[in-house]
Amino acid sequence: MKKINIALLFITLICSFVTIIGEVDRGIVIVLKDSSIVLTASLPFIVNKFFKGKLNDGVIFVWLIFIFLAHYMGVTLEMYNKWPGFDKVVHTFSGILTAYVGMLFLPKGSKIGFSILFIVCFSAMCAFMWETFEFVCNLLVGGDAQRVAATGVTDTMLDMIVAFIGACLFSVFYYVRTKKINVKKKYI
Repeated sequence: MKKINIALLFITLICSFVTIIGEVDRGIVIVLKDSSIVLTASLPFIVNKFFKGKLNDGVIFVWLIFIFLAHYMGVTLEMYNKWPGFDKVVHTFSGILTAYVGMLFLPKGSKIGFSILFIVCFSAMCAFMWETFEFVCNLLVGGDAQRVAATGVTDTMLDMIVAFIGACLFSVFYYVRTKKINVKKKYI
C-alpha cells in the first residue's frame, strides 16, 4: 500500500506541475490556487514525518484519492464548472471516504449496530463540518462556493445528502464484510 500511495502522490504532483506550467500566463492567483495541491497532497506524509507515522496507509490512500478528485480535477481542471454532476460525485465519494475513516475510530469488538450508526454519524458530521467551513469562508472572503445565489440551500443540502448516501453504501459493505468475517471465525 505504501508504494501505491507514493505512486498516487507522484501522479498527483506531476499532473499539478504540468497544469501549473501551462497556466503561468493566467496570473499569480491561478498559479497559487493550482500550487496549493502540492501541500494538500503531501500533508499526510508531512504529518507522519512529524508525528512518527500516526496515519495508516489506508487513510493516506483515501486522502490522496479525494485530493485528486476534489482538488486537482474539481478545482484545478475546473470540473465543478464544466460538469455540474461532478460535485455530487465528489461529495458521494467523500461520504464513502469519511465513513472509512470513521470505521478506523471504532473500538475493537464494537457491536455491528453501533458500528454502523457511528460510521454514518461520523460521515454526516464531516459533511456538515465541510459545508459549515464553506459557509464561513463565503462570509469572510466573499464568493459563492455553496452556490446559494443560484440554488438557495439546495446545493448544500444535496451535498450533505449524497455524502450520507455514500456513508450508507460504505456501511452496507462494512456490514457484509463483518458478517463474513464472523462466519469464518465461527467455523474455524
